[in-house]
Amino acid sequence: METSLKILILSDKRAGHENQSIAFAKHLNASYDIFHVEFKTKALKLLSYLLDFMSIYTKRLFICKEISSSYDFIISAGSSTYYANKTLSKKHKIKSIALMLPKNYRFDFDYIFAQSHDNPPKKNNIIEIPANFSFIEPKQIYKPQKKSIGIIIGGDNSIFKMSIEKLKKQLDEIKKYFLDYEIAITTSPRTSKKIEELIESYEFEFSVIFSKNQINPIPDFLQNCEYVFITIDSTSMISEAISYGNSCVEVLPIDDKKDNKFYKMTKALETDGFLHIFDGKIADANKKIDFKSYAKKAIL
Repeated sequence: METSLKILILSDKRAGHENQSIAFAKHLNASYDIFHVEFKTKALKLLSYLLDFMSIYTKRLFICKEISSSYDFIISAGSSTYYANKTLSKKHKIKSIALMLPKNYRFDFDYIFAQSHDNPPKKNNIIEIPANFSFIEPKQIYKPQKKSIGIIIGGDNSIFKMSIEKLKKQLDEIKKYFLDYEIAITTSPRTSKKIEELIESYEFEFSVIFSKNQINPIPDFLQNCEYVFITIDSTSMISEAISYGNSCVEVLPIDDKKDNKFYKMTKALETDGFLHIFDGKIADANKKIDFKSYAKKAIL
């Protein structure tokens, strides 16, 4: 059954959202097409909340190319996709799946996969998951020469501003603790120039400065490293780390903020044994999430 599944992914072109949908499809060994969808205006997005409350669905609000009725599921993540998902699934009689809790819309999709930190309501169609769906495929970019650790650096976002001083202290502590290890490090698209300069001031055995070399060695870190350190700002990178490989996962706080979704998610995952929030000490936290078993719940 899995190999014959066909999925339509509605994408808002945000990589973090689209990748969750792709991961879901891959965990089911399903074929998939990706269609871009967007509201014609910001005002129409606001109108969609009201129309959804009234159970009124029309394609006049959004832009998306025509689809067929040959799909088993329509799946999407992100607030700009949920109304279109409902509209098209109802028109073509295709099951609808929302990834992440679709706030401001009624929770009447066929299935909703909602992260635990969003405290989703208890409903038969809502499947609670610990983190975002991810699917890891190593690319053989990084091959350690001895026992190794990996460090994954994110960057500023709407909630966090990365402290150079705090990160430097953390890197110094890590280097001191892992004297006999090869250290591999990578930055990301959101990493600032100042943080990149800090990384370059160290002599790591393997390093990727993303602004200069746009490759992704993270899957190889997860496959090969005994420990992987990840800055707390990226739920997608953390989700990847706790779903693949045998690495113990350490999360690096980048400031003292605790009243936000990033910290709440990370703290919950620490409580469940998937990771450890780095505090100058490390822990053997390498429990892994089986995302495939969650995805299968949509076809049982």
